[in-house]
Amino acid sequence: MDSTAVKKEIKKPGLFTKKKKKAYSEGFTGITNIIANIILAIFSIACIFPFIFVIIISLTSEQSLLQNGYSVFPSEWSLDAYKYLIESGGALAQSYIVTIIVTILGTIVNVTMVSTYAYAISRPNFAYRKQFTFLAFFTMLFGGGMVPSYIVMTQVLGLKNTIWALILPLAFNVFNIIVMRTFFQKSVPESIIESARIDGASELKIFVKMVIPLALPGIATIALFSTLAYWNDWFNAMLYIDYQNLVPLQHMLMKIEKNMEFIRQNAMLSGQVMSALPQESVRMAMVVISTLPIACTYPFFQKYFISGLTIGGVKE
Repeated sequence: MDSTAVKKEIKKPGLFTKKKKKAYSEGFTGITNIIANIILAIFSIACIFPFIFVIIISLTSEQSLLQNGYSVFPSEWSLDAYKYLIESGGALAQSYIVTIIVTILGTIVNVTMVSTYAYAISRPNFAYRKQFTFLAFFTMLFGGGMVPSYIVMTQVLGLKNTIWALILPLAFNVFNIIVMRTFFQKSVPESIIESARIDGASELKIFVKMVIPLALPGIATIALFSTLAYWNDWFNAMLYIDYQNLVPLQHMLMKIEKNMEFIRQNAMLSGQVMSALPQESVRMAMVVISTLPIACTYPFFQKYFISGLTIGGVKE
């Protein structure tokens, strides 16, 4: 047997070599995968449990709360808190409508202003982009304060007791501008914009037809940030709103949490017995009502968050 025949025999699988184990390119396998799933499941339950516990308390009878305190398994279930909120009607429904209107209009205004400003300072051919970037960044470090803002909003602009007093203070967010500027620089190549200019497209048409579809994950992200800010805002209502018809939901919730005067007055007007008034469960029911719409909205933005995380993950 010559040397070439010996080499062929050695190269045959199973003779002097062992089969290689199957390699997994990604993810966990076996017991590691099980442990990772258990840890993630525990972490998810820990995140979701507080909200579930608030729902349980809102469905607990007031007498059970007074006797046994908070419990995951209450001795008596009740819908009295939600029934009371539905029956109290007027002010609560009005504040809910105000909050929805302010959130929708405010999100549209915020996204429009932030995206257009960020797009302008993200383009290298914009002559004054450094100056406008500094102008925006400067306001993150230095601000006039509450008193000048109040004077401008009430005396200069004359917007006190109007719905715009709840929208304009949050309409221009510098943090979102910086985020979107970076997003435009990473996700919108200059070559695409130059080709559109060569074809005769205007700057507005380029922005609407080409830039926005490419930057949709970033725009959806800042839209969600803006929606959360407007939905949870109560401070501007405390400063600029005196009319009961313009009080947003969060401001009313804050007043109810500090004291139950609002509920006591409605109870006396409707002739209910104060001892039977579901005070603690009403607080929790208000939290559920104010939080549930945002919790239901988030899953629709999840895919855009995933797309936003993967931007820049591949080097050009």
